[in-house]
Amino acid sequence: MTFAEGKIPFLPERLVGLADVALNLSWRWSRSARAMLKAVDPALWSLTRHNPVEMLRLVEPSRLVECSTDPEFLALYDRAMGELTDARQAQDTWYRTTFPDVGTGRIAYFCAEFGLHNSIPIYSGGLGVLAGDHCKAASDLGVPLVGVGLLYSKGYFDQKISLEGWQEDSDEPFDPSIMPLTRLTNDQGEAAIATIHGWGRTIEVGAWRLRAGRVDLILLDTDLPGNEDDDRELTRKLYGGGQEYRLRQEWILGVGGVRVLRALNVEVAAYHANEGHAAFMLLERAAELIRDGWTQEDAIREIRSHSVFTTHTPVPAGHDVFSGDQIDTVVDDRWADFGMDRESFHALGHHPQLDHGRFHMTALAIRLCRHVNGVARIHGEVTRKLWTSLWPGREAETVPIGHITNGVHLESWMANRVMGLLDRELGEDWESQVDDDAFWDRMLELDDDALWGVHMKLKYALLNFVREQARLRWKTHQWNATHLVGSGTLLSPVPLTIGFARRFATYKRAGLLFRDTARLERLLTNEQHPVQLVFAGKAHPADDDAKRILQEIFQATRDPKFQGRVAFIEDYDLHVAHRLVQGVDLWLNLPRAPMEASGTSGMKAALNGVPQLSTFDGWWAEGYTGSNGWALPLARGTDDEVDAADHEQVFSLLEREVVPRYYRRDPEDLPLEWIRTMKESMREAGRFFTTRRMVQDYARDYYVPALRGDSAGDDPPTG
Repeated sequence: MTFAEGKIPFLPERLVGLADVALNLSWRWSRSARAMLKAVDPALWSLTRHNPVEMLRLVEPSRLVECSTDPEFLALYDRAMGELTDARQAQDTWYRTTFPDVGTGRIAYFCAEFGLHNSIPIYSGGLGVLAGDHCKAASDLGVPLVGVGLLYSKGYFDQKISLEGWQEDSDEPFDPSIMPLTRLTNDQGEAAIATIHGWGRTIEVGAWRLRAGRVDLILLDTDLPGNEDDDRELTRKLYGGGQEYRLRQEWILGVGGVRVLRALNVEVAAYHANEGHAAFMLLERAAELIRDGWTQEDAIREIRSHSVFTTHTPVPAGHDVFSGDQIDTVVDDRWADFGMDRESFHALGHHPQLDHGRFHMTALAIRLCRHVNGVARIHGEVTRKLWTSLWPGREAETVPIGHITNGVHLESWMANRVMGLLDRELGEDWESQVDDDAFWDRMLELDDDALWGVHMKLKYALLNFVREQARLRWKTHQWNATHLVGSGTLLSPVPLTIGFARRFATYKRAGLLFRDTARLERLLTNEQHPVQLVFAGKAHPADDDAKRILQEIFQATRDPKFQGRVAFIEDYDLHVAHRLVQGVDLWLNLPRAPMEASGTSGMKAALNGVPQLSTFDGWWAEGYTGSNGWALPLARGTDDEVDAADHEQVFSLLEREVVPRYYRRDPEDLPLEWIRTMKESMREAGRFFTTRRMVQDYARDYYVPALRGDSAGDDPPTG
């Protein structure tokens, strides 16, 4: 079928390549492809929230015919097509140049969620967005990665705030016909590619392919006619239902994912479990070897040598743990399928100290992976202490768990206007220099006036976006007037604008500034130096404590004493996130230490010259230099004592340092000290905190040894 399996109804012959561009998410980080797609129909491009498949389905055929004869458009089109072809055919990638003798096997990257674009809402927050950025960077570097996840046909959830400020959760709009997804089939053309056994029945597993540059994602799906209704539901909601629902999803991801890769003949030589959700993948691979005659001990040794596990969770309560009965129900007494008895199976998920009789997914992953890491330096230290008991008698610092600090995908998160500034100031070939640390020192050479001008244009763009979002929600949700005010319609480009956007959870302390509303009022409504706050984020549907924090903030957006200087943007997603990290003046991050494993939103802001004020935790403990933002000193005591101390510190910094620096201007009305902080932010983030650096670290430290099956010096758990 032409035009990408019928997704796009019409394309002139001269523009048939538009289908290839639209169905490969590499357009998202190609400036020439984005410019070309926007030029098709700028208004429709905005209306569809930058979804090229939907736009090409809606655009008038006459407009496409017009584009096919427009020399300016064809120049954009030919350049975009040339870049796509070069990317597919390139043999001189960083990976192939650095590791020419590694072979052709791929790394299978398993994760419960992937956030690559807002049009495919199968992510909830940082884990999924990081996984998406990981895949993009792997594509750029030529790392032979294949992603494996679940296709949630009802997404995460669509957020609506009631008049009382309570978060209401509804199904995310989800239409595969306007997404760059392709249904995969077996040799008979059927959707069921593999089967798994569990909870008393056989479940058919299908799959969809999503392309992100050189990287394919295989997204599993049990919403098939041959399955029971309950099993069809299992891949409809991200993190929906209770523990049993989640366990079954993880069984599908791990066991089903390996079997689908086998059925599709994907050559895989190494495996990466990104969080414990995917750990059953390791068991299924061990079972394959045991069924082929390997002993359990030898099979585990082999699986360990080819496996990587990344944990993102710094506290015991955050790790997936299931009861013995729940595990028994899923396995359905088919222990022989895994080549072991019940006791041996459960032992792999046993924690020597916590919750005896329960099955710990992280313990399973650590036992079956040689290469284990946290996602920041402090998180690596916390993780070693957390899992020391798996190596009885060892000091925490000797536990073989490392760290690779997270990063963000520069080409996805740095604004077009900022990239254009670097083109003009540093040369259009600057992107070829990003691996050179010395290149990032040149951020300090950027023209002050030019950088500030770009920033203010991005700030205006953010405020225009906020107003248009409010207009749309007004139309579709029938808000009242105070609701409209709270959505940001009274925000101004003049005040210092602080952004706080992330998943709402109690430890992230979105409400910390509201401990003293009188002091906050004085800060926000100062006539000479006003400040405004922009919040966005979703609370987990089952987290009522986080919903109450969100409600407190929402109610403040409608409080006249704050004069419209507090705003909450509903239904936070990647599209909103891009606007916020590019357009605010200051990024605020207030997790209670050491609860932040890494955090990446501040990295995204910093790439756009937006400094951060944050707790000294996660990546900021490595990224803070003293000149690229502000850090709260670590406080000690009970949670309430720490919150009180941090509240005082953040206000002290805002009142004495941040606000004065922003408003201190030269005769040309330029905040030169602030601009210097912006440049330092860009320098540090670009040099150390991109997924390009991160994936290079994974390739050198973990992927290449795993591809080679290097077992020398392995130090497995003994407890």
